[in-house]
Amino acid sequence: MQIRPEEISRIIRQQIEGYSTSADMAEVGEVIQVGDGIARIYGLENCMAGELIEFPNNIFGMALNLEEDNVGVALFGDDKMIHEGDQVKRTGRVVEVPVGDELLGRVVNPLGFPLDGKGPINAKQFNPVEKKAPGVITRQPVKEPLMTGLKAIDAMIPVGRGQRELILGDRQTGKTAIGIDTIINQKGKGVICIYVAIGQKGSTIAKVVKTLEEHGAMEHTIIVSSTAVEPAPLQFLAPYAGAAIGEFYRDSGRHALCIYDDLTKHAWAYRQLSLLLRRPPGREAYPGDVFNVHSRLLERAGKMSDELGGGSLTALPIIETQMGDVSAYVPTNVISITDGQIYLEPELFYAGIRPAINVGISVSRVGGNAQFKAMRQVAGRLRLDLSQFREMQAFAQFGSDLDKSTRQQLTRGERLTEVLKQVQYKPFPFEDQIASLFLASRGYLDEIPIKEVKVAEADFLRQLHDIHNDILTDIEKRKMIDDDIEKRLTKACEDFKNGFNAMHKA
Repeated sequence: MQIRPEEISRIIRQQIEGYSTSADMAEVGEVIQVGDGIARIYGLENCMAGELIEFPNNIFGMALNLEEDNVGVALFGDDKMIHEGDQVKRTGRVVEVPVGDELLGRVVNPLGFPLDGKGPINAKQFNPVEKKAPGVITRQPVKEPLMTGLKAIDAMIPVGRGQRELILGDRQTGKTAIGIDTIINQKGKGVICIYVAIGQKGSTIAKVVKTLEEHGAMEHTIIVSSTAVEPAPLQFLAPYAGAAIGEFYRDSGRHALCIYDDLTKHAWAYRQLSLLLRRPPGREAYPGDVFNVHSRLLERAGKMSDELGGGSLTALPIIETQMGDVSAYVPTNVISITDGQIYLEPELFYAGIRPAINVGISVSRVGGNAQFKAMRQVAGRLRLDLSQFREMQAFAQFGSDLDKSTRQQLTRGERLTEVLKQVQYKPFPFEDQIASLFLASRGYLDEIPIKEVKVAEADFLRQLHDIHNDILTDIEKRKMIDDDIEKRLTKACEDFKNGFNAMHKA
C-alpha cells in the first residue's frame, strides 16, 4: 500500500477548514446551606431577581434574595434531594409558564406541568410569571359587563370586564361557589377562565374540576393548582402563573377571567417564604412588602385600549376572613387595591339567603358603567329598597302596629330577598334576570305568599319562554327596556299574576 503525500495533505486541509471551537459557558455556584425549602448559593454573581436556577436531580428554584455573598433560592421541589456542596447552574431566564389555547381544559401546576394525566402540553409560547402591569395610558375605562349569572351581583354589585372585584367572607360561606357559577356562566360568551387554587386540599380541587366538567365549562377553563401539601414557593407562584396565562388572552385582544382562590393562603405562603429567607417581619409577622405582592398581581388586570386590541383581564380575588373581621391586615390591603368587594355574611348564609351577600358592605366602584341599560332600569332602586327593608325589619321586631307604607316596604323587601336567592351552579341568563327582577320590583309578587314566591318566579319564566319568547329575545338583543318591551312585559306580568292567583284560589 502506497502513501500519497498529496492525499494526506488534502485530508488535513479539509479537517482544518471544518474545525470550529465551541465552548459551553455556564455560570455555576455551590449550595452552602439548604433546608425548609430554601437553598443558599455561593458564586452566582450575575444572577437576576426571579431567575430560574437548576439544581441536581432535575429540581428547579427561583432566586428571591440577592445578597452580597450569596443568593437565597426558593425551591420548587423536595429539598431532601439537595445537599451542601452540590453544584447549581443559572438558566439565564426568569421563571416562565406556558400559555395559549393548548392549556384549555387542562389542570396544571404553577410551572405549567400537567397534573390531569392527559399527556404533555405542547405550548408554543411562554410568558414570564412576573410582568410589569400596563400603564394608565394603555388602558380604557371598564364599561362592558361581565355577567356572573347571579341576580344579586349583576343587579346590585355589577362586575365589568377588566375590573378587580374582591369576594370576601368567613370559611364555608359560598365564596368559591360564586367563582364557579361565574365560570359556568361564561359558556359561549368568549371569555377564557383561569381558576387558581392556592393551598387547598387536592380533593377540593378535584371536586371543582368535576363540577366544571359536568356543566360543560372545562372547555373554556384552565385550572392552576397548588395544593396545601406543595412547597410554599409553588403556592406563592400560583396566582402570578394564572395572571401570566390570562395576559396572553388580554394582549391578543380576547377576554379572560382570573379567579384567585384564595389570597389569604397566598399571603401565608409568602410570609413563610420571607421568614425563612430571614426578611424582617412586620405587622402580624407578614413582611413589609405583602401589600406590594398583591398589588402588583391585581394591577395586571384591566381593559386595554382599542389601539392595543381592546382585550381584558378581569380578576376575582377571594379572601377568607376570621369571624367576620374585614379590618384585619390582609383583607384591608386587598380591599384598598380592588375596585369593590362582595362581602358574604355567615348569618345570612345560615338563614338560607344564598348567595349570602351583605348589601350594606358590598360595593362595586365601577357601578352602573358595568351594566346594560335594561339592568339599570329594573335594578335602579333595588339596592335602596333592600337596605331600607333591612332597617325596617330590625324596627318591626319591636313594634306590633305598623303603618301601611311600612308594611308595604316589608312585604316588597321579603319578596325581593326571596327572588334574589339562587340555587348553586344554575346561573341565570341575562334576559331571565331582567324578567324576574321586573316582576319582583314592580310589585307583581306582593300578594303571593312568601313560600310560593320561588314557584311563582319559575312558573313566570317558564310561561315567558313558552308563550312570550319574543319579549326575551328582544331584551337580549336590545339590552334595554324601551316602551314597546315595557308594554308587552307589563301585560305578561299582569296576565301571569291574575292566572296564578285564580289558580291558587281554585
